[in-house]
Amino acid sequence: MRTKALFSAMLLALAPLPIVAQDFNAGLAAAERGDYVAALREWKPLAEQGHAGAQNNLGVIYEHGHSVAQDRAEAARLFRLAAEQGDARAQSNLGNIYSNGRGVARDYAEAVRWYRLAAEQGIDNAQYNLGLMYGKGQGVAKDDVLAHMWINIAAANGSEK
Repeated sequence: MRTKALFSAMLLALAPLPIVAQDFNAGLAAAERGDYVAALREWKPLAEQGHAGAQNNLGVIYEHGHSVAQDRAEAARLFRLAAEQGDARAQSNLGNIYSNGRGVARDYAEAVRWYRLAAEQGIDNAQYNLGLMYGKGQGVAKDDVLAHMWINIAAANGSEK
């Protein structure tokens, strides 16, 4: 009897503590209705656990200062965490950060690197921006053929720029 009670106590001690489940989609719904406080509440724990989508979306919140103090360096950090996991939207956002020098030193070569990764995954904004970089010779050798190619691919994928 005592062994059974001890075993039960050990199982209870090993059982995980209850965790309040965060919901990525609930964060999306909150952000869409402009409730960034609720979005932060959902995404911050997920981002801390390595969820790339949550990291990217938090980056957007910090970049624009939605319900938080605008912090472009924090936005860049969050975009990088997600981008390094292969998140195409974060890669495109990180390209924008480097291209414009927001939160990091302007670095066209680094912008091209991230735009290319996102463009190859079909992100039309990155495809368009990569085309612009080739057209202007920013971060890459000027190449009108590649500029035309990437801008046309972006248009075919729905870019309205």
